Amino acid sequence: MLDSFQIYEELSQLLGENVARSLTKTFTKFYEDLNNTVTKTEFSELRNIVTELAEAQKRTEARVEELAEAQKRTEARVEELAEAQKRTEARVEELAEAQKRTEARVEELAEAQKKTEESLNKLIKRVDDIDVKLGGLSMAVGYGIEDKLYPHMANFAKKCFGVNPEKLFLRKNIVYPDGKYDEINLYIEGKSEDKDVLVIGECKAQPGKKDIDRFLKMVSRLKTYFGKEIYPFIVGYTFSPEVETYISGQYPDLKFFRTYEIEFGQY
Repeated sequence: MLDSFQIYEELSQLLGENVARSLTKTFTKFYEDLNNTVTKTEFSELRNIVTELAEAQKRTEARVEELAEAQKRTEARVEELAEAQKRTEARVEELAEAQKRTEARVEELAEAQKKTEESLNKLIKRVDDIDVKLGGLSMAVGYGIEDKLYPHMANFAKKCFGVNPEKLFLRKNIVYPDGKYDEINLYIEGKSEDKDVLVIGECKAQPGKKDIDRFLKMVSRLKTYFGKEIYPFIVGYTFSPEVETYISGQYPDLKFFRTYEIEFGQY
């Protein structure tokens, strides 16, 4: 710090009081101005620094605010993901329950299928039993027709086919070399214009299309086996219009009769 009194004392001894007073005043003013100048520069620099620090602080606060907002968004997103996870877990649980119900339903269906198969097997067995009984009944009825018509066969063969009968058989089996055989309901051996021929008859209560087909396949086998002319015919208590049309269309040479037509000679 400048000591004005000391400067004045020294100058007054050298230069006198007036000059010392004037110079002391000048030195004092110069010193004060110099001090003031240094203080303003430093203050200006300090103010700039403070301003920069304030701006940096603002930017820091702004960045902190941005980070805070980003943190909020992150937390919100995490919360959304957590909720989504909860929904996913709930959905998985629902699917697991649905799978359990499905498996239970499949098990129920499997049990029902077993019961159905058991019932079906029982039904098939009953149907088979019925078929056997019906087959036996049909055979019995057929045999009844054969027995009823047998006494008329000689006259029938002669008048219907022009065959002079020599041997008549009721239910004759023809056994082939391979061991298989055909059962013939009405079998007649005879002659027609000095040729050995056969008259073959099939008896059914109500012949169907399959009966007609089977019978004529048998006749074909017999022709090959005997090498003779065969006159086939089929007899039934009744023929449906469909079967009559079938015979007329598919086998026009096949003769078919109702039992009463043979019994009363209406052929």
